[in-house]
Amino acid sequence: MTEPFDDANGKRLLAIAREAVRAAAAGERLRVAVADEPAELRLPGAAFVTLRSADGSLRGCIGSLSPVRPLAEDVAANAASAALRDPRFTPVTPTEVPTLAVSIAVLSPFEPIEAADEGALLAQLRPGVDGLVIRDRGRRAVFLPQVWGQLPEPRAFLDALKQKAGLGLEPLSQALEAERFTVSSIGK
Repeated sequence: MTEPFDDANGKRLLAIAREAVRAAAAGERLRVAVADEPAELRLPGAAFVTLRSADGSLRGCIGSLSPVRPLAEDVAANAASAALRDPRFTPVTPTEVPTLAVSIAVLSPFEPIEAADEGALLAQLRPGVDGLVIRDRGRRAVFLPQVWGQLPEPRAFLDALKQKAGLGLEPLSQALEAERFTVSSIGK
């Protein structure tokens, strides 16, 4: 895990995300006054925003892998995208907004993993801790550390990530690039 956000900054990010979801569902766009936000939220950051229905089922999840804009803006943009543009779901409606649970995963900087083959990669993974990005043969996929909850074994975790990238179950190539990261989780 990266250093957790203090309670005030975590609550502020959740408020931004909730307001961005509300605005998006109403056909509006939330504009974050970055200059008025706490210093930590003005720094470049990358985050994923996850929406869950009242029954706990996934309703949308969109995020950024690179810190290219202030964290407060990144959270707002990804919350709106999770509500409207996750291709797995229909757009969130205004009547759904009050029932949605919102959570945020703020990513740490990426750390390259040097691995000559899949066995070496698997040996370096820290189940329950690492998020993982793989790039191979022109394809890329990412799993947040939360995915370990559904796939606790490193082999199953990597195989599912390869499938997500469209690489099938064939061994990864010598050109594989892998990076790990941790997250600070905010919300449920």
